[in-house]
Amino acid sequence: MIKTKSDKKLRIREEYCKECGLCLHFCPENALKFKREFNSKWFHPAAWKGECRLCGICFIVCPDCAIEIK
Repeated sequence: MIKTKSDKKLRIREEYCKECGLCLHFCPENALKFKREFNSKWFHPAAWKGECRLCGICFIVCPDCAIEIK
């Protein structure tokens, strides 16, 4: 999953997500949710549910590097 905005790209690497919920908790736009499907490690990975403004807070708080920003 990739979100883009001018010079930024934000990507959720679902296989790295361990469903800790930090990205959901700290997102100021409430733009994230957990998917119903499981990843290969039996966790529900994070996904977008609303409009993301690419602030990068989810990238900063993710302890598993499941969110990339370039």
